[in-house]
Amino acid sequence: MPKIIIATPHAPGAIGTYSQAVCVQDTVYLSGQIGLNPKTMMLEEGIDAQIKRVLSNLQAVTEAAGGNLNDLVRVTVYLTDLAHFSKVNDAMAQVFTAPYPARAAVGVASLPRGALVEMDGIMVLSELERVKGIEPSS
Repeated sequence: MPKIIIATPHAPGAIGTYSQAVCVQDTVYLSGQIGLNPKTMMLEEGIDAQIKRVLSNLQAVTEAAGGNLNDLVRVTVYLTDLAHFSKVNDAMAQVFTAPYPARAAVGVASLPRGALVEMDGIMVLSELERVKGIEPSS
């Protein structure tokens, strides 16, 4: 089954051996995003700014794949402090519309570059969305 590699300059480039997202048929698997500014590759300051940036980065990748945040069917949130869960919940409520994606929140000891939050996701595209704007990788 062919894989389509999704990449956009509007989200941070990979800081390891992974793609921003990979599309197989109508499913897009989004790699974890932390609060890196895609232009400077610097981490945003504080949990609120990092959450906002993570969601912005995920939005950029979903758009590069031909969808949007509301096409996500699953989101995993990784937090270095689960006390910030309510902040994530509030921020997600501002950018997602019901019905919301399935979600898990996981407390972790640390994240890359000292990030406080990371999110990844799985997105399912309609036939129309799959046709617009993404090309198979060679």
